[in-house]
Amino acid sequence: MREVLHLQVGQCGNQIGLKFWETISAEHGILPSGHFDEENESPEKLDRIDVYWNEVSGARYVPRAVIVDLEPGVIDVIKGSKFGPAYRPDNFVHGQNGAGNNWATGHYTEGAELADKVMETVRKEFEACDSPQGFQLSHSLWWRYRFRIWNFTFKSLKRGILR
Repeated sequence: MREVLHLQVGQCGNQIGLKFWETISAEHGILPSGHFDEENESPEKLDRIDVYWNEVSGARYVPRAVIVDLEPGVIDVIKGSKFGPAYRPDNFVHGQNGAGNNWATGHYTEGAELADKVMETVRKEFEACDSPQGFQLSHSLWWRYRFRIWNFTFKSLKRGILR
């Protein structure tokens, strides 16, 4: 089965990503707890579950996702949402201060400080795949500093994983 790794970066990317996971979970019969809804769903919905989810102990499915932001506020919103418990806790990567709409801060300081942790988290998820198909990204191109953070991260991915 081909697997996709979902990356959500920045406030917009994380809001889009949360809605994505809520929608696709409903389509595949995955409850907010990460368990399959056996009572109301057809088992055939599990045929392609490995594309976006990893199965962990107890027939629980966790999104194959890495969640990144420069400040913890958006991450806390996701953790506190009804689907928060479904995510793998060590796949949340965040800084402490944010960039405050400052491009240089997002690219040279806060973003650069997170790059190694993001790369390690992505590498761990990518290497756990049996047959990785690719990456799916959700982020905003509107704010320059977020684009620069993602540009920095994507260049690191290209150098580190995609060689």
